Amino acid sequence: MENVTIENVIKKIAAVRLRKGYSYENMADDLQITPAAYRKIETGDTKLTVERLFKISEILKTSICDLLEVGNDVLQQNNNDSSTGYQQKIENFYQESKEAYDKLLQSKEEQIALLTKILEKEQKF
Repeated sequence: MENVTIENVIKKIAAVRLRKGYSYENMADDLQITPAAYRKIETGDTKLTVERLFKISEILKTSICDLLEVGNDVLQQNNNDSSTGYQQKIENFYQESKEAYDKLLQSKEEQIALLTKILEKEQKF
């Protein structure tokens, strides 16, 4: 696995953005910043924060793992002090989103059941 560098992540973000037809203005608007501020992220003049990386991932509808170019279940991290590395499983990356999705799905199922009952009653008349 290739080492993850911020330069590679930024290049990947730019490539995905262009492939999906998003402009600096689109990204800036969704991130609630100016187009110039977004451009500085892609040029490396402004540091890319973890929070902003998550938001960009969401905007581009691309997983963090894809932007980091790592497998979906493994992230390699290096300790610069001792030059040792370790692998760590990434689990529940989007746990909060998953819980909200599950609630919405359950609500949808309940609405379908209710509407089905109403339709069945109307058909009997």
